[in-house]
Amino acid sequence: MTDHQESGNVAHGSTDHGGGYGQYLLIWIGLLALTALTVSLAGVQLGRWVIITALTIASIKSVLVLQVFMHLRSEDRMFRVFVAVAVATLLIFIVLTFFDYAFH
Repeated sequence: MTDHQESGNVAHGSTDHGGGYGQYLLIWIGLLALTALTVSLAGVQLGRWVIITALTIASIKSVLVLQVFMHLRSEDRMFRVFVAVAVATLLIFIVLTFFDYAFH
């Protein structure tokens, strides 16, 4: 058996993804709470703020998933830059779509 196979799971070099089951459980409960908040706010008349609050809650949930479950906080800096560029591009498309919808 080689040294790599004996050492077990060494996915990205020797970086430790950290966190245990307790952290994952807390994040999962937080995601469930944010989902319940989104569903409960769907019945509230907030006018034009409905979309903004829903997108804000969805953004918080996506950051939690990226940081914890996809282990983005333990990745290399360059990989995080690539993810930030992709998110910024998506944000630009969403903003431009809303501007087109609002002023058309």
